[in-house]
Order: sequence, then structure tokens, then C-alpha cells
Amino acid sequence: MQRGEISRAAAGAILTIDLGAIRANYRLLVKKLGRAKCAAVVKADGYGLGGVEVARALQQDGCDTFFVAHVSAGIKLRKALGASPAIFVLNGLPPGSERECAASGLIPVLNSLGQIEAWRIEAKRAGRALPAALQVDSGMARMGMAPSEVDRLAADPSLLDGIDVALVMSHLACADEPGSAVNGEQLRRFKALRKKLPAAPASLANCSGIFLGKAFHFDLARPGVALYGVNPTPGKPNPMKPVVRLDAKVIQTRDVPKGEGIGYGHTFRTKKALRAATISLGYADGWQRRANGKAFFNGVPLPFLGRVSMDSIVLDISSLAEDAIRAGDLVELIGPNQTVDDVARLSGTIGYEILTGLGDRFHRVYLGGGAE
Repeated sequence: MQRGEISRAAAGAILTIDLGAIRANYRLLVKKLGRAKCAAVVKADGYGLGGVEVARALQQDGCDTFFVAHVSAGIKLRKALGASPAIFVLNGLPPGSERECAASGLIPVLNSLGQIEAWRIEAKRAGRALPAALQVDSGMARMGMAPSEVDRLAADPSLLDGIDVALVMSHLACADEPGSAVNGEQLRRFKALRKKLPAAPASLANCSGIFLGKAFHFDLARPGVALYGVNPTPGKPNPMKPVVRLDAKVIQTRDVPKGEGIGYGHTFRTKKALRAATISLGYADGWQRRANGKAFFNGVPLPFLGRVSMDSIVLDISSLAEDAIRAGDLVELIGPNQTVDDVARLSGTIGYEILTGLGDRFHRVYLGGGAE
């Protein structure tokens, strides 16, 4: 089932995505960058919120450069956006994907000499130069060419025959820790490695990297999760607008007597009689089993009772007036009273994992995607 095909009546929960807020967050980052260009990372289907919908909205604010993780995602985005935008593929070229990548006008981020060789061969087959980004490993040991590989390229420029180097880039490991010495060391290494490669625009900053200052901006920044409302400056007030609201439907309410066990394993047992509501949301929807916490109804917190199940959670509604909440009513899981970052803290994780874990069982509502 494709996103957006589930009706509001049939869905157990409603996911509201404010594209207007995403656009406002993009404009804030553009302003923060000054002269450097601002791209948009829409990998993992726009961090779970809809890569096509997000990219189309950002085009309204002049964004013409997008990053995805996989060739398959790039092909999908190209079909949706047309020929104009630049679409970079961060994971580069899986063996055998070169022809599809070229045919869709995608720009692979080449992370190894092997990927460079495969793209050079494809350019020769196609009879034309093909664009690519070159990624160097400046100190994360995840993706990108090691210094020894960069030295081989510098010693033999023919390895890049037929490749139009559109970007030289690397990725910061500790940008969300502005006091980390790793940031300065990666900046130094990136500058040194870049000098050995063909002259091209440079890119180092991710979301948090933008907030490290101009020295990290270079020619192009690649914000991702901050566009979607997650705080790029942990420990400080979030400068980004909230994007997501998640509301789950009440399935039923009940009176629970004293001494009753609730949920799997009876990890919660009532110490007094209470009223409970079961909502239609669980770990199959991306609400992690370890994430105990609360929901909200008209601003009133409703604590979880017992374990999170696959498709449901039980709430304590004793603080609400009698009959204040009924089957079909909505309770807030993410929204004004509880942000994505709040939920991440409850789960012992980060906002990235919360967003990308949101499932396909919601009725999705998109706001603010048109021209303003």
C-alpha cells in the first residue's frame, strides 16, 4: 500500500506533515549560510515524511539540489521532479547500477577507486562525460576515499577521464558536538585532501555543521534532519519549526479495578482503581517498545500503562473528566506537547530514528506545500 492511500476513517492514527514548516526551516538555513548554497537531503524517503512531497515543496523556495542515499531513490525522485534538479546519490554506485544511474541523470557520490573506475567505464560506453561527486574520508571511517586513494588520483589524473567532477565532499562525525576537537581536525584534513583533487565546489557541512560557522560552509551545505524539525544544536533551544504531528485514535475505554495487571507480562499492576483507554498505535507504527511515556488529550498528559504492544498502547485517563474521551477521539503522541526530540529522549535514541521509523499505516495529511 502506498503512502497517502489510507483513509482517515480507516486509519488507526493520523500523521500530519507541515510542508510549510519544512520550507521555513529551509529558508532559515539559507539565511544562516549566506553565500554558500543550500541543498536538501531527502534520503530515507524524506526521513520518513515523503521525499517527493518534501522536494516538490522545497522547489517552491528555490532548492534545486537534492541528496538521496540509493540509486533507486534517485530514479524515483527524478521521475517526480523532472530533468532540472541536481540529484546526488550518497552511497554511490552499487555494482551493475551504472547504466541506470546515468540514464536517470543522477550524480553519484563516488566513494572509492572502484566506484570511480566503474563510472569511468560507463562514461566511455555512453560516449560522453558524466558528472560525479568525489567523497573523501576526512576522519569518520565510514564512506569516502582514504588519503592513500586520493594520492593515487593525484598521481594519475587519467583515472578520472570521462568524469566531470561536480563536487568534492566529506562528512562530519561530531558536528552536533561543537566543542569537539574532531570538527577542527576534519576541517584541516578536508582542506588538505581537497587540494589534491580537481578544482570543484566543496561541501562539508551537514545540519549541525552549518551552525559551526562559516569555516565549515564552503560552497554547498547538505542539511537533512533539521529541515524536518529536529534540533541541530543539542543542548540549546531548537531554532527549527516543528514539522510533524502524530495523533492516535482511541479504540476503547474501560474501568480497571485495583490489583489488575495491564498489558503483556503484567509489568504494570494497578495500585488503585483507574480508568484506561487503549489507543491504536504501537511499535509496528514506529513507536519503540522501550519508549515508555505519555500521550496528551487537550494538553492533559495521559501516562502509558504497561508495555507498548505491536498495535496498541494503554493510557491512564483518570485525570480526565468522566466521558471526556471516547472511542474515535484523537490523542497526541507528537505535537505541541511532545516534540520528536522529546520522544527520542524517551526512547534513548535520536530524532532521526524516530522520524524514519514512522510506518505506512497512518492517514497522512500534508499542509503548506503550495506556492506562497
